[in-house]
Amino acid sequence: MAKKELTYSLALAELKSILARLEGQDVDIDQIASDVKRSAELVKYCKEKLKNTENEVDAILKDMKE
Repeated sequence: MAKKELTYSLALAELKSILARLEGQDVDIDQIASDVKRSAELVKYCKEKLKNTENEVDAILKDMKE
């Protein structure tokens, strides 16, 4: 099966899932470090995606003004 390409929506959903797991009462202490590491990767991805989208929109708006 092909691996799904990461999108902003999928990254956000995974972050919410990790957060719910970490906030739950049955936290797996052996899983915490990997969850935090994955969360950091997802946050970085989301920040980059937002910044790239902002740059694209700014470029489009700039072209419209010219």
